Amino acid sequence: MATSKNGTESSATGLDEAADRIRALNEKLIESAKKTGTSSLDAYEKALAGFVEFQNQVAEATQLDWVNTVVKAQTTFLSEISAAYTKAARDALK
Repeated sequence: MATSKNGTESSATGLDEAADRIRALNEKLIESAKKTGTSSLDAYEKALAGFVEFQNQVAEATQLDWVNTVVKAQTTFLSEISAAYTKAARDALK
């Protein structure tokens, strides 16, 4: 009976240790995913800022006021929508 009790306690200890290792691994995976997500959002924001800046430069280079006005409105809209999207994504990563 003592052998059975030691075997049961040993199994329970082994299961607890395995659960702790799995929990630690899951926490590392979640942290890694958050870092990757944050890096992706940073890259997205940087690329979008470059795109918006390029569009604004092209619009300023034209001689047509209406083109400049339309492009500025479009880039403002795009920037505002993107800011809301990235804010929501960053909040989800917390």
